[in-house]
Amino acid sequence: MPDKQRPTWDEYFMAMAHHAASRTTCLRRAVGAVIVKDHRVLATGYNGVPTGIAHCSEVGCLREQLGVPSGKNHELCRGLHAEQNAIIQAARYGVDISGGCIYITTQPCVVCAKMLINAGITEIVYQNPYDDELSMSMLREAGIKVRVFCE
Repeated sequence: MPDKQRPTWDEYFMAMAHHAASRTTCLRRAVGAVIVKDHRVLATGYNGVPTGIAHCSEVGCLREQLGVPSGKNHELCRGLHAEQNAIIQAARYGVDISGGCIYITTQPCVVCAKMLINAGITEIVYQNPYDDELSMSMLREAGIKVRVFCE
């Protein structure tokens, strides 16, 4: 049997984040997140509407309808971001994520950055850039380690 190379922890958890992103209900962007601590998965999330609400694929994208550009007016959206859903999932089930690391397929926006700071996340690993300098500035100021995932 040939030797199979095991993925690194970063590869393993980022692959999980991509798998979570496949559940998105967003018409504009698929994002997934996985929160881990001590190499154990604590919570996952993907971007989409709250439970019990019609999906954007059924009612259309509010942001598209209003002509809202990417990165602007985050409140004008029916959905939650992947990081927000992962934090909410942990809270709902009583899982302590402080001191954890989050793997995200896309760099967090400023709203998510603030939530991650207050949730006690100590490290962020993301793959795709997102034009939000305020987010990165606040994460640096909070002392959160931020890394770009390199395949």
